[in-house]
Amino acid sequence: MYDKLKQDIISSMKEKNTLKLQTLRGVKGSVDLEHINKKVEITDDLVLDVLTREIKTRKESIEEFKKGNRDDLITKTEQEIEILKVYLPVQLSLDEILKIIDEAFLKVKPTSTKDMGLIMKEITPLLKGKCDMKEVSLIIKDKLSNL
Repeated sequence: MYDKLKQDIISSMKEKNTLKLQTLRGVKGSVDLEHINKKVEITDDLVLDVLTREIKTRKESIEEFKKGNRDDLITKTEQEIEILKVYLPVQLSLDEILKIIDEAFLKVKPTSTKDMGLIMKEITPLLKGKCDMKEVSLIIKDKLSNL
């Protein structure tokens, strides 16, 4: 994944695609920083974590831009998100997510909302990078509140 990122940086330089180049350079820089700070190897999981965090940050920025009526920045940030989504694994459908959550509920057998952490611990490795974990968290909270 990291190698593909570096190759795409080179190709976007050749294509003179400045938005893609800036976006990918930023992600590569974040991956490199994470690699240095945490003293871990650059793996697909590390790249995936950084990509997910970068997309989440951009989505939060869009909300702030909407409050400030900055349509120009909203458009640019949405384009950046689309560039980054290419590197994420195939996103799961809502049905697939619900199935995984249901299986986790059967395995953990939660009794109250205090078991949220156990459920998340069970499903995070299965869903990480394949869906919006914020949505998953909301679904689980809803199911736990209905116990």
